[in-house]
Amino acid sequence: AHLAACLLHTAETSYGDIGRKVVADLGCGTGRLSIGASLLGAPLVVGFDVDPDALDVAVNNCEKVGGDECVDFVQCDLTYGVPGRLAPPEFFDTVVMNPPFGTKARPGVDMAFLEQALGLSPVVYSLHKTSTRAHVVKKVSSWGADVEVLAELRYDLPKTYRFHRQNSVDIAVDFLRVTKR
Repeated sequence: AHLAACLLHTAETSYGDIGRKVVADLGCGTGRLSIGASLLGAPLVVGFDVDPDALDVAVNNCEKVGGDECVDFVQCDLTYGVPGRLAPPEFFDTVVMNPPFGTKARPGVDMAFLEQALGLSPVVYSLHKTSTRAHVVKKVSSWGADVEVLAELRYDLPKTYRFHRQNSVDIAVDFLRVTKR
């Protein structure tokens, strides 16, 4: 919750990219970023996720805080892209996301999310492992976009896959603002 709050607070107070903006949350999970964006004044927020159970929790969370008037959730696999009928290119003003890091189970999935995000919006806020910074910057630059590292944060990543050996691990995470040129 702390990382989500930092991401949204910075996006709004430093750049004005949340309030009065149409926002997408890619890989929304239980809806923290989506709900937070609605609470900061986004008139429309759409959260996308592949996991129907997580989306059920997101809907319930949204109803609890009264954000269900302006937040919609869509089930889709973002590795195949957001269907054009749901969101044409650059439909959103801002994309916020905490994508899967994709270093073991699904290599490159974070970059697939980032590429999708840049197709939907000219401004993207995203979290990525600091250890991948050089790769992310190089790839994003090749897509005709700029990367600004807004902060290097610590994230306690809980054990979610069988190959994870520890119950949780503290990792360095870059908070990025990516903009199309």
